[in-house]
Amino acid sequence: MPRRPQYDKNDILTTAVDVFLEHGFQAAIMDEIIARTDFNRRGFYLEFGSKKQFLYEVLTHYRAQQLLPVLATLNQNNGLSSIQAFFQDYIALIQGRGCLLINMVTELGFDDGHIRELGRHYLDELQIAFIACLEKALRTGQIREQIQLEATALQLTSYVQGFAVNAILATDAEELHLATQALLGPLAA
Repeated sequence: MPRRPQYDKNDILTTAVDVFLEHGFQAAIMDEIIARTDFNRRGFYLEFGSKKQFLYEVLTHYRAQQLLPVLATLNQNNGLSSIQAFFQDYIALIQGRGCLLINMVTELGFDDGHIRELGRHYLDELQIAFIACLEKALRTGQIREQIQLEATALQLTSYVQGFAVNAILATDAEELHLATQALLGPLAA
């Protein structure tokens, strides 16, 4: 009878999110990952193959468990209020840590096509969701009619990336909330 694994893969991936957020990919050492996840080295390589393959699984887990619930706020498509709620939720997620996906795109995206593709897909999802919310906001009179929807959605998407980096440096979330107000305020009708 084959032996069942004595570990919870989701727990390992969740713990690894923290390790990669703390150290980045290059500085995260396998000994720490293995120690913090209570996984043995042999089992780790049998399960994941390599540190890079492990990172890909961690990113997939992070996207599903942390980014998509925040993106769901936008997909409710309540116009400007969905965009405001998204930024509130996103700031809470990234405060003091940054966004793992954006961090990895920044660190590895130039040389790693898979990371670049994950990042591009996420940013495309964001931009499409922002466009839908802005279209709804325009139809319901929440924003000014002269707003260029696609350009504004691109600007919002770019701010998400910048927030991910600023969240690491900001002393508290107040700076990011002020930036959100400054960004969204001029859109309102």
